[in-house]
Amino acid sequence: MRTRRTPDEEQLVRRVAKGDQAAFEELYRRTAPWIATRLRRRCADEQVVAEVMQETYLAVWRAAGAFAGVAADGTAMGWLWTIAARRLVDAFRRRAHHAEPPAAAADAGIAPAAEDEALATTVGGDVGDALRLLAPELRQVLQAMVLDGLTVRETAVLLGVPEGTIKTRARRARNAMRESLRESLRASLRESRRESRREALS
Repeated sequence: MRTRRTPDEEQLVRRVAKGDQAAFEELYRRTAPWIATRLRRRCADEQVVAEVMQETYLAVWRAAGAFAGVAADGTAMGWLWTIAARRLVDAFRRRAHHAEPPAAAADAGIAPAAEDEALATTVGGDVGDALRLLAPELRQVLQAMVLDGLTVRETAVLLGVPEGTIKTRARRARNAMRESLRESLRASLRESRRESRREALS
């Protein structure tokens, strides 16, 4: 008996692009908890998070075809989070025009952030190790600009710091990453030489 294969998120997005309501509901069921967790790491206002979630999935329903046409260039989860992050930036901007900006979420020093857990699984090897060794404020900038695809201005709004600070942190993060990767390469070369010597002596 043939087992029916469960569609992955990319397949669900392609089906949503064709107007499949059931695929949209399944995509929401699978991804909404993860998206909401990441949003709460950046905003403590539950009303804002709820608004952003609603706007995000409305945008997904309307724009799923945009992902389906370029599916080879990224993952569905990455595409979803980029939409959510930009909607959160928009929410911060709206609140800044009318009242106090939404409260930023406090750092949770106990459990790893959802984006850190995603980072551990999506960015592996020496690059992933170098990212996870960065200071939190530097890693946040790279996550927003590189993984989330936000601009300097959007990152500044999202993190609540001046654009100049974002640029400085991005530069420091790149320098730290470069040095960490160089050290990793040097360590690999040293290990390779030791292994060659052992083989030559055996």
